[in-house]
Amino acid sequence: MLLAGTGRAQARPAPTRPQAQPAQAHTAGEVTVRLPAPTGPHRTGVTTLHLVDRSRRDPWEPLPVREVMVTVFYPARTVHGYPVAPQMTEGAAKTLPHVDPLFHKELPTRGVNWAATKTHSHTGAPALPARRPVLLYSPGGGDPRTLGTGLAEELASHGYVVVTVDHPGDASEVEFPHRTKGRKKVRTTVFRGDPRRDPAIFRSVIDTRIADIRFVLNQLEALAVGRNPDAERRPLPQGLGRALDLRRTGIYGHSAGGTTAAQAMYEDRRIVAAVNLEGFLDHPPEAPGRKGKLYPVARFGVDRPLLLLGTDGFRYQKELERSWSAMLAHPHGRTRRRQLDQATHGVFTDYATLAPQLQSAGLMTADSRNKLVGAIDPAVSVPLLRGCLHSFFARHLPAH
Repeated sequence: MLLAGTGRAQARPAPTRPQAQPAQAHTAGEVTVRLPAPTGPHRTGVTTLHLVDRSRRDPWEPLPVREVMVTVFYPARTVHGYPVAPQMTEGAAKTLPHVDPLFHKELPTRGVNWAATKTHSHTGAPALPARRPVLLYSPGGGDPRTLGTGLAEELASHGYVVVTVDHPGDASEVEFPHRTKGRKKVRTTVFRGDPRRDPAIFRSVIDTRIADIRFVLNQLEALAVGRNPDAERRPLPQGLGRALDLRRTGIYGHSAGGTTAAQAMYEDRRIVAAVNLEGFLDHPPEAPGRKGKLYPVARFGVDRPLLLLGTDGFRYQKELERSWSAMLAHPHGRTRRRQLDQATHGVFTDYATLAPQLQSAGLMTADSRNKLVGAIDPAVSVPLLRGCLHSFFARHLPAH
């Protein structure tokens, strides 16, 4: 259930379409996992953009520019004749079982055809002709943007343009349109373990992500006035730029992405509202027994709406509590806190629905599933999370 402040409240789920089906066997003996359908009134289109920031060098590898890949989900005018997009590109899907278990040891290294999972969005479909609020998504540390597909589609189906952002070198795997000198077509993470264990690396992670978000916002502004920011100048969906109402911009993020979301809103007045899905708001301590420095958003507070959403099963809940309590202590602040019970850190990603399917297929133990997402049933967790974010953004950035 969802906790509202200190009191418990039964969440009222939004009207639902059927949730994720059991994993299906694939012809090669692998299983295919499914994403739950969005519940909003709009069919959704999707496109990807390759964005190049020539003002920055890459912080993780000796590359002369900073490249970012984003996926844009949006309400579509029609989807007839436009193919349903896969959740992941072929290259990213092939790389996932070799890299993602470095961060999520519960994941199987074989037995899943990750490339076969479909979204519910249609590649290149024309955008519905109306200005829409824009929401950016920053994934967890080491995670790719593709693991936030279900929530992004849900928000897009309710009238938002949702831009999911990869942070290359940080994200487990990112596939680009082509390879370049010094970079393969699929770029994998430089991390081996938890970046938060190294204060300098964690600082670079968050600083880089915030700069990525602000750069993406700049590129969306270019798109909104009729320019094509894609590095390859690939054709854009009809009407996409005119669908962006950047006066109504929000952001949400998971874990390191949650830290990014809160601090990016503090630094950039273009962001009107933010959701932090279990991200720390302080730096790691420089030495054992010391306290890490609070990020400015927690130290000084923020004058725009911020939702802190956590779980009862987060293994670092005690460490999280200090910065979240500081955030909530600011007088006249607009920060609120909620909690998902019987859940753990991964419940905010697509693993909330994928892990139970992997368990049913015999590819994940019950213990591993509980460590990754918790014991909560996806028929409960998915509507709760979707309803919580949709109601928050509908209140502060209404789509109609």
